[in-house]
Amino acid sequence: MFRELRWIGFEIIPLDIRQDDAAVYCRMSRGTMAESTELLQGTLDLLILQTLAVGPMHGWGVAQRIQQMSQEVLQIGQGSLYPALHRLEYKGWIRADWGASENNRRAKFYALTAAGREQLEAELKTWERLSGAIGLVLGRIPEAAS
Repeated sequence: MFRELRWIGFEIIPLDIRQDDAAVYCRMSRGTMAESTELLQGTLDLLILQTLAVGPMHGWGVAQRIQQMSQEVLQIGQGSLYPALHRLEYKGWIRADWGASENNRRAKFYALTAAGREQLEAELKTWERLSGAIGLVLGRIPEAAS
């Protein structure tokens, strides 16, 4: 479920101090300069949980999968990914085990726990409700008077 937030000016600050602001970057594929956008708080957790629902993956694999699934629009930096993975592990939604990567290097593999699957379902319902409500608001923006 999304964390309770409060507005301070134009900045959204999480009330849960254990959850840092996530920086998930959206970039334009044709531009020479990457344009970044911060996503809603909690969105990174949802993306990671959904990605791990397919099966265990190491951190870099999670980031690559999200980038591929978003058609190269979303890029998650290490500075956001690994704190998020540790936060999800702390909450008991994922577990980590050491294993060998595709290139035979030692890597930490993350997998959903039963609690993580429940959390994913709850967050998906919240996301659908939230995105539906935003869609309603955006669909009702009147055309600018010419």
